[in-house]
Amino acid sequence: MSDDEREEKELDLTSPEVVTKYKSAAEIVNKALQLVLKECKPKTKIVDICEKGDSFIREQTGNMYKNVKRKIEKGVAFPTCVSVNNTVCHFSPLASDTSELEEGDMVKIDMGCHIDGFIAIVAHTHVVQDGPVTGRKADVIAAANTAAEVALRLVRPGKKNKDVTDAIQKVAAAYDCKIVEGVLSHQLKQFVIDGNKVILSVSNPDTRVDDAEFEENEVYAVDIVASTGEGKPKLLDEKQTTIYKRAVDKNYHLKMKTSRFIFSEINQKYPILPFTARALEEKRARLGLVECVNHELLQPYPVLHEKPGDYVAHIKFTVLLMPNGSDRVTSHPLQELQPTKTIDDPEIKAWLALGTKTKKKGGGKKKKGKKGDKAEESAEAEPMDASNGAES
Repeated sequence: MSDDEREEKELDLTSPEVVTKYKSAAEIVNKALQLVLKECKPKTKIVDICEKGDSFIREQTGNMYKNVKRKIEKGVAFPTCVSVNNTVCHFSPLASDTSELEEGDMVKIDMGCHIDGFIAIVAHTHVVQDGPVTGRKADVIAAANTAAEVALRLVRPGKKNKDVTDAIQKVAAAYDCKIVEGVLSHQLKQFVIDGNKVILSVSNPDTRVDDAEFEENEVYAVDIVASTGEGKPKLLDEKQTTIYKRAVDKNYHLKMKTSRFIFSEINQKYPILPFTARALEEKRARLGLVECVNHELLQPYPVLHEKPGDYVAHIKFTVLLMPNGSDRVTSHPLQELQPTKTIDDPEIKAWLALGTKTKKKGGGKKKKGKKGDKAEESAEAEPMDASNGAES
């Protein structure tokens, strides 16, 4: 097959090389998450934690595919975000920001890595404390985690996106929590972090998405955000936004020299995937980005908040819909949780009892991120064990 023909054919999981690249990206992002979690201690600056995550991904991907004829793009697919307590997502501050973690903070880490445009993303929730997590903090993490486990079993060929939306809301309700509105789980394709097939977190009249059926050889980033509050986050301050993505279908002749300078730098360094303004010259970036956003050349990823006192938990994983079943390639074991609620609903228990592999009994037992036949009891009694086969 010539290079031209290869370009024409959309690469998917039918190619072993593509599967390898997804799994290599996943391995790096899982290690990066582990590294970042170790940094989550009281009095640590959030920006330093974000920088460490991004640096690790750049370093690890930089060592791969060095001696190949065709230059392979690789690196950060989504900048490391560390969003605390009632902050929902996308908090990745500029170098001048002095925010620090405190004891007892509920921290949501969100990050992504790609190799040749094949993207692996992960998000995880951790409370900055020793010992088990209890009370409403435990409830909301268990809600997000159990919803993620159910979603893993429902994002499979033949099922529909609506099935997942309805199920995750039911799970959150069982923990007296809400799934946060406006969160979309996207299909992933080469260099595409927000593919057309999506799963809505909450179905409501304002947000409509096309009905879609999952198919073999597709890849999804399943994104679950749960809250002890109303699940209707607000943008409080546009200045907190630091993550943007080039809107490739938009063009406009920028008026300000600063904007043109910044936009040219973005086109060279970050033409397709999201990036953080921290990577640009700070003073110049602030001015230039405003004009770029106003004319829709850049798509902002706003920092959203629930009400003070609310707790928000985030679990996101990348899943490959392989012919032999679903392969969850990004995850991390949770802390010990002692939620105040247990799952008694027979429908949720039935979802959790579903396997993730097709045709092979017990095929998912030894894989990280899978679990065997203990689904029901572990999801009920110890949701953190249900997640990743973590040892109790």
